Amino acid sequence: MVPNTQKIQMLLQSLVTNSPEIEGASLVTLDGLPLASTLPGHMDEERVSAMAATMLSIGERIGEELQKGNVGRIFVESDQGYCMLTSCGDDAVLLVMATAAAKQGLLQLAIKRSVADLKLALG
Repeated sequence: MVPNTQKIQMLLQSLVTNSPEIEGASLVTLDGLPLASTLPGHMDEERVSAMAATMLSIGERIGEELQKGNVGRIFVESDQGYCMLTSCGDDAVLLVMATAAAKQGLLQLAIKRSVADLKLALG
C-alpha cells in the first residue's frame, strides 16, 4: 500500500493546530528522508529529518548497549522546550517539537492519537 501523503500532511497539521504548545511536527523515514512536515518557517525540513534519524540511531544503540530492548520514544528536554521522537510503524518516526509550557501527559496523549492515525495513512 502506498502512503497517503495528503492525509499524512493533514494529520500533522491537525496535530500542530489542535495543540497550541506543539510548535511543529515531522514524519521521517528511518533513513532520514522527510515524508511530510509542519515545521516553523525558519527550520530546514531536510536537516530536521536527518537529525531525527540520527537521534533514532543513537537511541537504538543506547537501547542495545544497555540491554533495554527496542526504543519506542526518545525525549529531549531543554530550557526552551521539548523534542519527542516516537516510532510510527516499521518505516517511519514522528518528531514533535513543543514549548516549555507543554504538559507532558497531554503532549504524549496527542502524539499517541496522531501515531495511530499516521500508521493507517502510511499503509
